[in-house]
Amino acid sequence: MCGIFGVTGHGDAASITHLGLYSLQHRGQESAGIVAVDADGLAHATRAMGLVSDGLADGELKGVQGHVAIGHTRYSTAGASTIENAQPILARARGGHIAVAHNGNLVNHVAIRRQLEEDGAIFASTQDTEVIVHRLARARAATPAERIREALTGLEGSYSLLLLLDDVLYAVRDPRGWRPLAIGRLGDAWVTASETCALDIVGAQFVRDVAPGEIVRLTPGQLETVGSLDVAPAMQCVFEYVYFARPDSRVFGGSVDRARRALGRRLALEQPAPGADLVFSVPDSSNSAALGYAEASGLPYELALIRNHYVGRTFIAPTQGGRAAKVKVKFNPVRELLEGKKVVMVDDSIVRGTTTRGLVQLIRGAGAAEVHMRVSSPPVTGPCWYGIDTPNREELIAARLDPAAIAAEIGVDSLGYLSLDGMLGAVPGGPDGFCDACFSGRYPTDPPESPLVPLRRR
Repeated sequence: MCGIFGVTGHGDAASITHLGLYSLQHRGQESAGIVAVDADGLAHATRAMGLVSDGLADGELKGVQGHVAIGHTRYSTAGASTIENAQPILARARGGHIAVAHNGNLVNHVAIRRQLEEDGAIFASTQDTEVIVHRLARARAATPAERIREALTGLEGSYSLLLLLDDVLYAVRDPRGWRPLAIGRLGDAWVTASETCALDIVGAQFVRDVAPGEIVRLTPGQLETVGSLDVAPAMQCVFEYVYFARPDSRVFGGSVDRARRALGRRLALEQPAPGADLVFSVPDSSNSAALGYAEASGLPYELALIRNHYVGRTFIAPTQGGRAAKVKVKFNPVRELLEGKKVVMVDDSIVRGTTTRGLVQLIRGAGAAEVHMRVSSPPVTGPCWYGIDTPNREELIAARLDPAAIAAEIGVDSLGYLSLDGMLGAVPGGPDGFCDACFSGRYPTDPPESPLVPLRRR
C-alpha cells in the first residue's frame, strides 16, 4: 500500500505535492519522493528514506520545481525497503523521460521481468513497478495514451498509477479498480491523489474518481479520458474501508467514517457484550467503528487508550520486531477509566496478533476486570496479493487458530468478529464489487510467482 499524489497546471507543483504527501503518510512510511518537470521540460527528482517530514524537508525542494509533479509515499509490497526502490521512478527514454508513481502490487511481475531481462533489459531495483517503466519505454503505439494501454495490457494485480510522459500527467486505475484514485480542481490546476483527504489539505475541490480501467490525461484546464483497459469484474479492496484509508477521506464513492461507523453498528448487533461497562477503540483507525458499536449497544464510549502520534502505524512497520516494539511506546491506557471495569475493546482487524496481544496486556495491567475484544472485520485467513502486508499464510493468526483459541492466545475473556456478510453489507456500495480474498479465500487471480531475487514482503 502506498500513497500517490500529482499536480499539473500549477507554478509551484512540487510544493503542492509535498504538502499533499503529508496527508498520505499513513499509506506509507518507508520512503517518499517527488518528481517535477520545469518550464524547460527538464525532469528533477528527490527521494529519501523515512517520513515526508524527515527526508523531504523544504530545502530539498529547491532543485525540484515546475508546473507538473507527482509524489509517492512507500509501503513496500514487492522489493526491499531501500532507496533504490523509493518512488517515483524517473527514467530517460527516446529523448524524453518517464516518471511513475504506483500504488498496488503486480502479481505477475516476476514473469514479466524475466522476459524483459531475456530481451536485454537492465533493472535498477527489485520493485514490481519498474516493469511498467520498461514496458512504457518499449511500447511502439502511435500516441502516448496508446503506449500506456500497450504497456499495461497483460499486467495482473492492482495498480493506481500517476505517469509523467515528458510534461504531461496521466492517471490510471487497473480494470478491477482495486485501489482508489481521486481527481480534484485547484483553480486552473488539476490535482490527483490516492485519497480525498490529500485534496483537502491543498484546498482542491473533489471532481470525481478515476474509473476502473480508465486512462485520464490531465493538462492545464482540461481533463480528458484518452483510453481504457479491458473490462474486468470490479474488485475494490474492502480493507480500504476497514483500515487503510483515513476516516476523513472518501474512497470508492463513499465516506470512510460513515462506513466504519456502520461496521461498528453491525458488529454490536452480531457480537454483543452483555454486562460490559464501556467501549473504547484501538486508536486511530478503529475510532469510528467503536463509536458505531457504542451507538448500537448503548454503552458509553470512552477514550481509554491514548495513542502517541509520533510513532508510525504498527501494521505497516517493515519488520515483526519493529511492530512488537512500537506497541509499547505507541499506546498508553487510562487507568482511571479501566480499573475494575468490564470493557469492550474494538479494533478493525487482527492480522498477526502481535499488536493485539501487547495491547491486551496493557489493558490488563491498568486494572480492567474483563477484556472483551470485538473486531469490525472477519478473521484474516489468507494472504493479500494486491498490496497489503500479509504475504504468508503462516503469519496470520486466524489461519492457524479458531476464534476461541485466538482469544486464549491474545488473552481476552471473549472475542467476536464481524461476519463476512455483515462487513460487505455495511460498506458503501456493498455487498458486490469488493475484493474480500484475505477473508474469504476467493482470489480473482492466480497466485504470484516466487520472486527471482530476494524480496522482503511487507
